[in-house]
Amino acid sequence: MKIFLVGYMYSGKTTVGKQLAKKLKYDFLDTDTMFEAEYQIPISEYFLQFGETAFRTSERKILENLKAYPNNVIISTGGGLPCFSNNMELMREMGIVVYLESSIGTVYKRFEKSNAQRPLLAGLSKEDAIRKIEAHLAEREPFYKKANITLSAENVNFEALLQILAPLF
Repeated sequence: MKIFLVGYMYSGKTTVGKQLAKKLKYDFLDTDTMFEAEYQIPISEYFLQFGETAFRTSERKILENLKAYPNNVIISTGGGLPCFSNNMELMREMGIVVYLESSIGTVYKRFEKSNAQRPLLAGLSKEDAIRKIEAHLAEREPFYKKANITLSAENVNFEALLQILAPLF
């Protein structure tokens, strides 16, 4: 089975994905890492050079390539991936989609602690960043809510998640 993790940036998709893959003895993939390996450029640079439309088109190709990937894999997706084309529907066709739902406060706290380059929040004051996160999350949440399972990202309970997933194996 393919299990896709979706959610806003800093919701913990990669961290949860790696831990879940270890518990299930599954492979772990991260679409952002796959993108950077395929295109040999950091996503933030690609965004600046080619724009969001080109990025989303290339990101879609990464997702489509996962059709051929064997099952027994946890896939952490980029925060915007489920919100473009019919990416969410494609992921649901390929496997199970889990939405890691995170509060605006948690997203901002994790952003503050991170060294990662996030083009969407670059150079913004705290207040502007929080407003941007709030507006952006409101736009994306209807897509995220199409997931098969919604789980709070605040403190992921792996045992509960495994119990939810168990009937699907």
